[in-house]
Amino acid sequence: MANDLLRLTEVAKVYGGGSHLVQALRGVSLSIASGEYLAITGPSGSGKSTLLNILGCLDRPSSGEYFFDGQPVQALDDFGLAEVRNRRIGFVFQSFNLLPKYSARKNVELPLAYAGAARGERRTRALTALGSVGLADRVDHRPSELSGGERQRVAIARALVGRPSVLLADEPTGNLDTRVGQEIMKIIEDLNRSAGLTVIVVTHDPAIAERCRRRVRIVDGRIGQDP
Repeated sequence: MANDLLRLTEVAKVYGGGSHLVQALRGVSLSIASGEYLAITGPSGSGKSTLLNILGCLDRPSSGEYFFDGQPVQALDDFGLAEVRNRRIGFVFQSFNLLPKYSARKNVELPLAYAGAARGERRTRALTALGSVGLADRVDHRPSELSGGERQRVAIARALVGRPSVLLADEPTGNLDTRVGQEIMKIIEDLNRSAGLTVIVVTHDPAIAERCRRRVRIVDGRIGQDP
């Protein structure tokens, strides 16, 4: 469809070789429109993480086609993949992936530093991003001085600071208690609703999946009909 931001057609992913082949994805076709709020669910080992890695340009399909905003991803070299990742996609992980010696602000500035942004711009945009997730008063704190929920907010701010088209969240509440997890999901939902950000959440938690407007389930490397 013309408004598809992400589109996979018969995508397969195979790891290993010889008698040790593992087929992680088996002919996955999926279209995601700009501004969607989508959950990808399925049991452990079903292919959720592999699918997320391909959607996030962290890995390449073994076969099939993947188009990001009309661009054939399989045709990109490593530099091209990195460009899409850095400029169009924000990542939020279960384990936060923050650098322990850096303050919240400096953690959020990192993607901009890699992109070559000037120091003043990095600082301004990092402070704005931290303010948008309710951490304007915690910008100089290191991860060890923050709660789990605050650390995940820093991770969300870091994902947003590059002004991506897509936010990929891999079990974003997995290390958080229920109350804090709900707070994090509300932040993500607000970003989708108010900013029009395309959000894809990988989760094993039915309660988290229920919050998303669309859900797909993957089992044994195959994606089923949306519930």
